[in-house]
Amino acid sequence: PSFMLVVSYNPGYQNLLKSLKPSTRQRFLALRFDFPAPERERAIVMGETGCAAATAEALVRLGYALRTLTEQDLDEAPSTRLLVYAAQLIQGGMAPVTACRVALVEALTDDDLTAMALLEVVNAHFA
Repeated sequence: PSFMLVVSYNPGYQNLLKSLKPSTRQRFLALRFDFPAPERERAIVMGETGCAAATAEALVRLGYALRTLTEQDLDEAPSTRLLVYAAQLIQGGMAPVTACRVALVEALTDDDLTAMALLEVVNAHFA
């Protein structure tokens, strides 16, 4: 075809008032995405940053642990992109806990109590 429209839609993202009407949704094909498998995500983090396998492994495990909290306190799950940012900071010489705080924790919440809880998870993975 000479023309193609690609639409990205995240069901349930942010606001129920922004949902697509069922009649509109039915006009599109759907492809569900999830986070990469741990091995693939580790390879992505290493490939994008050149970080050590141990660093990538710890970040991917941390990402998984934080993603399980989205049902609890977080509105958003930490993306692979945020893990890459943390790895880049670590590669640049920043301490892993500090890198995770600025790349992950501060990006995921503005709430002080939630941030403290997330930092406990970070410390458990990098202590």
